[in-house]
Amino acid sequence: MPRTSLTTDDLLFVSFNSRVFALDREDGGIVWKWKASKSTGLPTLLPDGDRLFVSLNGYTWALDPTNGAELWFQPFDGEGVGLAMLANMRSTSPVPPLAAAAAAAAASS
Repeated sequence: MPRTSLTTDDLLFVSFNSRVFALDREDGGIVWKWKASKSTGLPTLLPDGDRLFVSLNGYTWALDPTNGAELWFQPFDGEGVGLAMLANMRSTSPVPPLAAAAAAAAASS
């Protein structure tokens, strides 16, 4: 029976050849695809909640992870090109609550 609705938790994001694909994690079907209009190469991805950040050869986009729509574009005019490194403070993984409780219990014994 096909699923009627998908959330971003149900998606796997894949990038190559100036394209980004959102795949259904369960069956590998393509949910949406997007192609960079300004450059070619391997896009770097940073999934972050309500945004999927994509950077490619000096250009950066924010996409809606649910449908691939472009939310904004930053060309970094005159700054050059190269392999991107994307990071933000929201994308760091906090210690899971159970692991934190176990560490606290171990420290007190």
